[in-house]
Amino acid sequence: LQLQASGGGLVQVGGSLRLSCTASGFASDYNSVAWFRQAPGKEREGVSCIRSFSNGATYADSVKGRFTFSRDNAKNTMYLQINSLKPEDTAVYYCAARFNRLLPYMCLDPSSYTFWGQGTQVTVSS
Repeated sequence: LQLQASGGGLVQVGGSLRLSCTASGFASDYNSVAWFRQAPGKEREGVSCIRSFSNGATYADSVKGRFTFSRDNAKNTMYLQINSLKPEDTAVYYCAARFNRLLPYMCLDPSSYTFWGQGTQVTVSS
């Protein structure tokens, strides 16, 4: 499974972006998928995840109400809609996936994922 992230850019505070991550290879409800981000000098942080066979996404507290994670298995693509951007959202954003189920507490843990996209830079200017 290979992942390709895109959609990052430079936006002003309060702006919006939609990140995309396209998978080549086997992608379906069997996969658990997630978005992470990493700011300079900081650890990789879980942003949102969708566990296999789950109907909903889990979000980090810092992004709840502003980020929306969705997946379109027919297109082998997942999306992260980011609204009301803040300077602290500046980071490289990565998509990730793994086969099969995850326990809920593992969903936003980067060590739970096997496959990673190359990252896309999001920069929020004030």
